[in-house]
Amino acid sequence: MRTKLAILSGAVAFLGLALVQAQAQEAAMPGKCSSAASEMNMPMGKMMDMPMGAMMEQMHGIELTDFNKSYMEGMRKTMPPMMQAMMAGDPDIAFVCGMIAHHMGAIEMSKTLLSYGKNDEAKAMAKKIIDAQLNEIEEMSKWVETNAK
Repeated sequence: MRTKLAILSGAVAFLGLALVQAQAQEAAMPGKCSSAASEMNMPMGKMMDMPMGAMMEQMHGIELTDFNKSYMEGMRKTMPPMMQAMMAGDPDIAFVCGMIAHHMGAIEMSKTLLSYGKNDEAKAMAKKIIDAQLNEIEEMSKWVETNAK
């Protein structure tokens, strides 16, 4: 049976969204996370190159809304670095680098909520999450720079 979801008519206007998104885009994986994880040289596969929404639609025959696709795309972007970080040869580096990618996923989800959400309380939570995750990413990135060999 083919499930169809209603298409959202448009994004909800949100003051300050551009600023929050610009700040969120500053979060990035430290270079030492990529180099530590690349020791295993494991390809993530062609499927990870597909937009997540297209993959889900193809696999399950589900028509996704724009916000569903946005959530899925955020996961598509952040899951490979998280999984790659787990391949680091040091458990501390694997954990911290994996958490950086995990926090980047939380930022992506929050950005989607700010674009499509309707509830002001939920949007306020999303903004708080972005701010907190950016601070923690900065802290963890500094730790990686100091401790990764």
